[in-house]
Amino acid sequence: MINIGVIFGGNSSEYGVSLQSACGVINALDSKKYSVKKIWITREGKWYLFEGGTNLISQDKRPEELSFPLILSQNSGEGIFVRKNGEMMKTEIDLLFPVLHGRNGEDGTVQGLAELSQIPYAGCKVLSSALCMDKYRAHKIVEVQGINVPKSVLVSSTDSFDEIREKALSLGFPVFVKPLRAGSSYGIGKAYDVKSLETAVKQAFLYDDSAVFEESIEGNEVGCAVIGRNRLVTGELDMITLEGELFDYNEKYLNAAQRITVPANLSPQKSAEIKEIAKKIYTALDCSDFARVDMFLTKSGEIYFNEVNTIPGFTPHSRFPKMMEAAGYSMTETLDLIIKEALK
Repeated sequence: MINIGVIFGGNSSEYGVSLQSACGVINALDSKKYSVKKIWITREGKWYLFEGGTNLISQDKRPEELSFPLILSQNSGEGIFVRKNGEMMKTEIDLLFPVLHGRNGEDGTVQGLAELSQIPYAGCKVLSSALCMDKYRAHKIVEVQGINVPKSVLVSSTDSFDEIREKALSLGFPVFVKPLRAGSSYGIGKAYDVKSLETAVKQAFLYDDSAVFEESIEGNEVGCAVIGRNRLVTGELDMITLEGELFDYNEKYLNAAQRITVPANLSPQKSAEIKEIAKKIYTALDCSDFARVDMFLTKSGEIYFNEVNTIPGFTPHSRFPKMMEAAGYSMTETLDLIIKEALK
């Protein structure tokens, strides 16, 4: 029996999404192969071993009698300790499986702690996690590979609005305004003029002190699930159809089933081309074990890189498991693949 420590929650704006994703992972893990340890990080950043069911996790209910303070020692090789009945007891965990979306989880911080402790973990490592979280710098690395990326500029909350306006004008309206390091489409807006730019920038700065402006690429968003390190496995592509102009939080988690087509309605040749580019992006950003690569497909057939989600959602509506399912892998089989890669 392999002991899997599923980490969820976290001090992030995506706390609620993480709880739902964790339920998906925990429920799908094969109980004949894995013993699941539920590691709940509160919004305040406190760690607990949780011994309740996913029904409580999904409702964000953490009874104290089922929660035991947990410490992941930063001392190499010491492991994980839980306080029960006034005593600190070591908890055996063979692999950590972070299901933490956004900052303080997906950005390399938890991965760095696991490496200090020498505890194996699933997913992208410190460098790739930090790079993929940084939308601007990820684009620069991918661009070097000869892959199309939207034109973009970086702005800071310390910039004057005159400076911010000039940077937007250098791209030309409309521009997408995105927090530099955030996920689940939090804080993303589209500015059509100077007035709407001011509103969009204020919204983005609620989630980060830096933001990126990107030129608007006309086309559809397509995604590709990738699993592996050396030999890469991909799911079927999906394609997003928007009612508005943004695939925002509500679209992703409330109406996703109505907006996403999987497999994408593309020719076999175009699908194969997009999958190869997704794998090239995944490799260029040093991803490992699993990630979702998002791109834009224009009407003329050009492919542009959008972003990589190093810990994509695992909710019932989430794109990553749906893409793998379309390729013939159940959620349980998908998690098996990821865990096998991580334990190599």
